[in-house]
Amino acid sequence: MEALLFLCHRIPYPPDKGDKIRAWHVLRELLTRYRVHLGTFVDDPADRVHLDFLKGLCASMHAVEIAPAQRRLLSLRGLLGKEALGLTYYRDPSLAKWVSAIRREVAPRKVLVFSSTMAQYVCGPEWSEARRVIDFVDVDSEKWADYAAQKPWPLSALYAREARCLRRFEARVATTCDAAVFVSKAEAEVFSARVTVNAAQVHAVENGVDLQYFARDPHRPSPYPRAAPVLVFTGAMDYWANEDAVQWFATAVWPLVLAARPDAEFWIVGARPSAGVLALGQLPQVFVTGRVPDTRPYLQHAALAVAPLRIARGVQNKVLEALAMELAVIATPAACAGLHRDAPPHALACAEAPAFAQQVLNRLDEKSTGGRAYVNAHHHWGTTLRQLNALLEVA
Repeated sequence: MEALLFLCHRIPYPPDKGDKIRAWHVLRELLTRYRVHLGTFVDDPADRVHLDFLKGLCASMHAVEIAPAQRRLLSLRGLLGKEALGLTYYRDPSLAKWVSAIRREVAPRKVLVFSSTMAQYVCGPEWSEARRVIDFVDVDSEKWADYAAQKPWPLSALYAREARCLRRFEARVATTCDAAVFVSKAEAEVFSARVTVNAAQVHAVENGVDLQYFARDPHRPSPYPRAAPVLVFTGAMDYWANEDAVQWFATAVWPLVLAARPDAEFWIVGARPSAGVLALGQLPQVFVTGRVPDTRPYLQHAALAVAPLRIARGVQNKVLEALAMELAVIATPAACAGLHRDAPPHALACAEAPAFAQQVLNRLDEKSTGGRAYVNAHHHWGTTLRQLNALLEVA
């Protein structure tokens, strides 16, 4: 089997949050075709237990364990120049040394980079003979611009700077690499509009869902203590966009729902809830679980899923997983932006709190159908990853 270098900004296992879900399925596909040399970072001590598992899969692996708080402080040295702080955050001498050794000793002809910040390791001319594909996933510079518009000064100024600096780097990466990949056609179009790049180099490879895993099981017990109509939100709860989403929903939308349906409950399901998210558990009929071993019971036994993200890019895994479990999803337009036009009628977009609450109330007692068929048609990993394989295999 041919050698391939795979660089990923976060350990691609377990697949328990958005970027790791995509990265894991990409890695699993790569392993069927290549001897994979994996370079990555570990930013959660709980993930250390999975290192041996990944080492057993890969031809070689170099994983750098980092403390996010310390890294954020160190990354501020990027302010001395014109670099994005994300680049200094993910710059590591030991990883650079390992990547150089892989180039000399293995000489892989294929390189796949997951996340723009990892491209710094393979942008040099010494890698020009390899076919380099960059999976940007989302247009991260636009995410920082979105944050800048939402945050007060001085964070707004810092995030605006990050957007500008990262956009310059994204442009450099796109012109250096052989193909640039995004999670949706909409993200690819945003990038092409912002960066001068050959349109033939920009591609959309959409997220998928493991339909065998995300399937209803009549023997799966309910995790909810009461037989109440439950609205569920799933996601990593230390991610600011998710935190903002549940805070807005719990304070602006939930009181309107509860006034009409006092029997309803809102459950926030996800690891590492921030202090602000934990505080929402003090509100009437709001429950915060923290990390759970499996989100499927919470989806299967809920009445509705909500995705009230006010800042979102690309395709939302939480929406696709809920649809695969035949659950209706009420979401903001930002959370629905990555869906196709033939998305089921129970994937509804509402921007304002009163309309969002009304859609929840309208569908709280309805049975949703069609979501699984939609996901199978548009978001099957086997189909989506064939596109990525084709980009790597171009002679």
